[in-house]
Amino acid sequence: MGVKPSAGALEATDLRAKVMRIARGLFAERGLRNVTVREIALAAGQRNMGVVGYYFGTKENLIAEILIEGAQEIEARRRTYLERMELGDGPRSVLEVIEAMVRPSVEYAEEATENTFNRFLMQVSLSDEGFIDRTLGGRWNSGYQRCLRLLRGFMAGLSTAEQNRRFVFLGTYLGGLLALRENMIADPTRAHATWRADATLDDILITAAALIAAPAGRP
Repeated sequence: MGVKPSAGALEATDLRAKVMRIARGLFAERGLRNVTVREIALAAGQRNMGVVGYYFGTKENLIAEILIEGAQEIEARRRTYLERMELGDGPRSVLEVIEAMVRPSVEYAEEATENTFNRFLMQVSLSDEGFIDRTLGGRWNSGYQRCLRLLRGFMAGLSTAEQNRRFVFLGTYLGGLLALRENMIADPTRAHATWRADATLDDILITAAALIAAPAGRP
């Protein structure tokens, strides 16, 4: 039998997770450079201003930990989604692949206490466009890469260069719209019924699929 964690160990684990959750929300709302470790500690209800340093060493390490945690969880969900889709003889369309790319990320963000992960990702990209690639180093993205390979199968009429450009457009389009949707849903001053509607997310996915499926060249 394993050793039961002590109450102190459980409290430390809970506090570490709380600091990550609070920091993710602050970074999502205000950007990475505009949030200090002191502000994170205060928002987490800590009188010890060194709490970030104690658990993570530096603010950059904290950002990396938040990113890795999300990447691991989304990767697991995306692989499950793909396996289920392929068991049903999919994908049968570009849209099905786009759904496999996006829905696991949206579900992960929306199941959190605060729905902030897509805005956090956007802020990381705006602050340092190479940070995500450096931090993840090609790990926890096999499901995403599988989606790209599947999409290429629907893009036979495009050259490799054209396909790669479409993928750049796709990432920018989805990243921006998902972050905006998340921001509108989190707005306490208005209901934003359009952004909350399931049909809005469906439309985002459909128009993203259209970006990939559009023919090469001018009409």
